[in-house]
Amino acid sequence: MNHSLIEREHEVMFQNYRRLPIEISNAIGSEIFDISGKRYLDFLSGIAVNALGHSHPRIIKVIQEQAERYLHVSNFFYQEPQIKLSELISQKSGYDRVYFSNSGAESFEGAIKLARLWGNEHGKHQMIAFEGGFHGRTYGALSLMNKPLYKDGMGPFLPQMSVIPFNDVNALRSAVNKNTCAIALEFLQGEGGITHADPAFVTELMNLKDTFNFLIIADEVQSGIGRTGSLFFFEKYLIKPDIIVIAKGIGGGLPLGAIVTTNDLAKLVDKGRHGTTYGGNSLACAAGIVVMEELYNGIMANAREMGCYLKDVLQAIKEEFPEYIKEIRGCGCMQGVVLSFESAIMVEELLKQGIIANATSVNVLRILPALTISKNEIDEFGLGLRTSMQNLIVKGISKG
Repeated sequence: MNHSLIEREHEVMFQNYRRLPIEISNAIGSEIFDISGKRYLDFLSGIAVNALGHSHPRIIKVIQEQAERYLHVSNFFYQEPQIKLSELISQKSGYDRVYFSNSGAESFEGAIKLARLWGNEHGKHQMIAFEGGFHGRTYGALSLMNKPLYKDGMGPFLPQMSVIPFNDVNALRSAVNKNTCAIALEFLQGEGGITHADPAFVTELMNLKDTFNFLIIADEVQSGIGRTGSLFFFEKYLIKPDIIVIAKGIGGGLPLGAIVTTNDLAKLVDKGRHGTTYGGNSLACAAGIVVMEELYNGIMANAREMGCYLKDVLQAIKEEFPEYIKEIRGCGCMQGVVLSFESAIMVEELLKQGIIANATSVNVLRILPALTISKNEIDEFGLGLRTSMQNLIVKGISKG
């Protein structure tokens, strides 16, 4: 008897993912096809990973070319893909040094170590992050998060780690002191409901930095690499954090993360003090070069333009259903629709329309299309969202 992929997965894998009931065959651009040939419009893009969409021809080409040279040689060797990608990131970001990892969590963990190295030299040990933030599933990241689902039963966590309310200036002032080593934040929270830092909050953060001398770690894993129409979201505040953590989109679909920082901080990491076997893998870096080049070849501009168009479409739908859609949040190709009911219900209804999106923060529909998205695809998404809302109203969905 032939068993479906779903049945086979249930028999042999951890059951820790809430998978959509789709058995994938192939994907291209913003389209995913299941094994029966059914088409889905993808407005999740691998959770913000596929910045250039699925199966981008340049990425496929460079992966094939690099695979014919070598796949992995370890970080004992000088490698052109690593160095070229580092040069591109440095040139475009204005920062000096790049360290490659495999994921956002691993990059964030490395950023914690880097901040603690600096803090130990300055007699500072406390680290602060914010409610609603998501930084990964490793112990350092979990120590700077307030997500019970990810933390319950897994403690104890790292000491001298504080998590305080986001956008609360008074809480920030109360938490910071001369022992503060670093403050880590997503300036645009992903799992936190597509919530951005208030300008007044950022201003106070920078004032406190001047007073108490601590580092700022910007987690741009989801909001970076052109997703909001600029290389990093924090650029909109006209500030320069000390450490940037990136991943997701930079690999163009392959596992790749990075820490981006200054010469002064990078020199704290002596040879052999921190490292990774796979970080900066040649295939991932080759793909990352394409991503960086394409961002500045019109893709980032498209993210800005299409992001504005997407927001207008979402706002128009909100005005049609004001009792069910409370707010539209976000920037560029990272948008959130705040609903008066649980967003998982909307995800299920959209799937019936052949549209893939994501639920986060209980009642926020998270929308993360590829940066190559078109107006026609946004219109198709808007039609699907409108139809889904109408269907849910007919079914008697609660207004909340």
